[in-house]
Amino acid sequence: MAIIVDKVQKRKDIALSCKEIFFQNGINDLTISQIAKTAGVGKGTLYDYFKNKEDIVFEIVNILMLEHNEIKHKKLEKLSSTREKIKEFSSFFYDDDEKELRQLYKEFISISLINPDKEMIDFQTQCALNYQKWFEEIFDEGISKGEIKKDSKVFAKGLFVMAEGMFIVSSVTHTVSDVKSEIHQFVDAIFDLIEVKR
Repeated sequence: MAIIVDKVQKRKDIALSCKEIFFQNGINDLTISQIAKTAGVGKGTLYDYFKNKEDIVFEIVNILMLEHNEIKHKKLEKLSSTREKIKEFSSFFYDDDEKELRQLYKEFISISLINPDKEMIDFQTQCALNYQKWFEEIFDEGISKGEIKKDSKVFAKGLFVMAEGMFIVSSVTHTVSDVKSEIHQFVDAIFDLIEVKR
């Protein structure tokens, strides 16, 4: 009797088995042979599930971002102020607990910039839209509680883009030395303007 393979699960299993070597070495220093050996499959099998090593990074990012989002939702539920929720949301860009995922995200961004394909662009677009919507929902909640001014939502997208931008700039220049401090200063400056004074 033939063994039925769950191809979606097998793809995830192969990708996750390679996670550590991507974190340790980065994508540029890895070969398909090393990846296949780490995953415990042949090169042919690897190509049955992935187009190339960049596709493996894409799958790992996809899996880990879903896990990250679940954890982030739980952390945000414990906070009461909009200001603190925005800071917590932005902690992805500097928190030590998220260091490995950030490293993988950098790899994914570089792949997307150098060799974008439709699937990666669609994924990046959907992620950006989801996170911007999440920011807007946090602002909507703050507005409905009377915590921040009614027209404050206009800052939601800008704050999200600013946090990601600080992270990217800190990764490629020496102009942002402390991402957490820079993000918090900016968030505090905005919230000093938009919070309803009681």
